[in-house]
This record gives sequence, C-alpha cells and structure tokens, in this order.
Amino acid sequence: MNIADLIAWFEGWANPAWQESWDNCGWQVEPGVLNQTPRVLVCLTPTLAVLQEAIAEGANLIFAHHPLIFSPLKSFRAEDWVAQMIGLALSHHIGIYSAHTNFDQVADGTADVLAQLLNLQEAVPLVLTPGGGYGRVGRLPTALTLQELLNQIIIQLRPTHLCYSPAPETQAVQTVAVLGGSGASYLEAAVSAGAQAYLTSDCKFHQFQTSRDQGLVLIDAGHYATERPACNLLAQTFTTLDVEWAKLSQADEDFRLHYPVTAISSS
Repeated sequence: MNIADLIAWFEGWANPAWQESWDNCGWQVEPGVLNQTPRVLVCLTPTLAVLQEAIAEGANLIFAHHPLIFSPLKSFRAEDWVAQMIGLALSHHIGIYSAHTNFDQVADGTADVLAQLLNLQEAVPLVLTPGGGYGRVGRLPTALTLQELLNQIIIQLRPTHLCYSPAPETQAVQTVAVLGGSGASYLEAAVSAGAQAYLTSDCKFHQFQTSRDQGLVLIDAGHYATERPACNLLAQTFTTLDVEWAKLSQADEDFRLHYPVTAISSS
C-alpha cells in the first residue's frame, strides 16, 4: 500500500464531496509523496508542533481532522505560521491531508466514537446527511443519574473542563445525544429526538439557558476532548491496514487551558 492507496481507501469511506460548502477537506499540501509507503501521524489540528513531531518521527503524511487552510490564501509571509507549515512540509516532503465535516458524518467518525465511548444503544444520527449524519442519539444500557453520566464523560474523555446547564445531579438520564466539536446549533434536533442530555462543545451562555428551558441538559466537554477520541481510533484503524507506521500525535494541543479557580480572601 502506498499513500495514494491509503487516501483512496479513506475517501471510499468518508467522501470529501460530503463536506460542507465552507469546509476544505482533502489535500492541504501534497509534496509528491503519493507513491511512498505511508508513515502516518494522525492529529486533531495541524500545527507547527505537530509538523516538528512528524519530522522527528520520519513521517511522510500528517492526517488531520481540522484543515490547515480554511480560506483562500492571498500571500505567503515568513511570519505567517500557515506559510511556515507549508514551507516545512514541502521541504521535508510531508503531505498534509484533512478529513473534517466528511469524517464527522460517517460510521466510526467523530460522533459515532462518542456514542461508542458512552455505550449508547441503537444510536442513530441527529440529522441525516449524504454521508450518514451529524451527531448521534441513543439510549444508555441503564439509566444513570446526571452525576454518574458526568463522571462517565470525565473518565472517557478526560476533559480540561465540563460545563452543563442547571439540573439536579440526581436527575435520571437514559437518552443521550452526542456531537463532537461545535454542536450547539443542533440543540433543537437533540430536543426533537427526545434526548435528556446532549454532549458537545463550544456552547454559548444563552444556549445553556435555552437547553435548560427546554428540559435538555446541555454538556460542554470542550472541542479537543470531544474530537480527539476519533483521531485515536483512526490511528488504530490505519495500523490494521497494510500501513508501515501510524501513530496518534503527542504534540496535538488543546488551545483552551482552564486556570483553577479558588476562593480568594479580600482581606
């Protein structure tokens, strides 16, 4: 198997044609590596730290969830980190490929992996799409209290923070919706699906209010924590193929750190 074969296999599973109109899936940098034997570093976001890791590991392909390039570039300047990434990738012959909203939709994509981690039964998409659907909603094997569900999320995702809309921690929850990354725009779909709790990220203040008013517990575990597990599974999947080397990046970053808040005396 060469890199061209690997990409063809992946696109047979998660077709870039399923991406949203604003998205940029597929090749970000292709420096003539298609015929090479793949050494793949999988990451959530392609950054200079990830590229330096790829150079150190002798990788020839960075397989990222988030695109390196979202908008058409009008210039390349030395101080621009995207230009630096492109220059380093070309000079070290490392391809950069992105699977974003197409990967969100498919079986074993970002939403599916969250459903699997919570062991949701008979999970179905929140919103149907050509590639399968965004989000998943299913039932826990047995009802949990909200506190038990939050604890399960912490164990499985290890988020740096966990925010949720006001609800008693003793409240029973069995029907749960999930969507990795920014999923607050699907609140109404979660309500319509009968979800009692909805796990996603990047939620705003008034979206927590809206969910509370509609009887839905909105849970924000952070963008990184809700999408990184799918990258991990993808790296494992590559190792089951005829791929010489595949690894999950250890230089991937969560761009939101949370300072511990403690009581401060005013005296």
